[in-house]
Amino acid sequence: MAAALILLYAQPIRRLVRLTIHDIQHEDDQVALRLGDPPTPVPEPFAGVLLNYIHTARPNRPNGTAPASDWLFPGRRAGQPMDPASLGRRLAVAGIPTLHGRTATLQQLVLQAPPSVVAGMLGYHAVHTEAVAAQAGGIWKKYAPGDHTR
Repeated sequence: MAAALILLYAQPIRRLVRLTIHDIQHEDDQVALRLGDPPTPVPEPFAGVLLNYIHTARPNRPNGTAPASDWLFPGRRAGQPMDPASLGRRLAVAGIPTLHGRTATLQQLVLQAPPSVVAGMLGYHAVHTEAVAAQAGGIWKKYAPGDHTR
């Protein structure tokens, strides 16, 4: 689950471990992940995988050591999330390129949408996503963010 969140939403491990089950919003047939403002839509089939993880596959469920944990990635200590270093080691052992994967994902996202929009939805600072877009050869430099409905 962590690898998918890194490779789809360019999230650093230290931010992933701070997510709770309440950061996943499920209304009607829409699933969104609260990484920034506004929440980021989660498309199918990943939406189904994410909901399944929350309801059935998440570690430390009722028969585990932390049955009431709201953390998306519960740690071994009651009431605490998983340690970022521990999650990083698990992903490295599985061959998941966390840093390079996150960087490549962010570069791809800022090429598909304005960096300021990507920054808001993923919880990044706009200056960072602008720099990534410039490095990736983005074309959104003249995009004016904000409400244009007036």
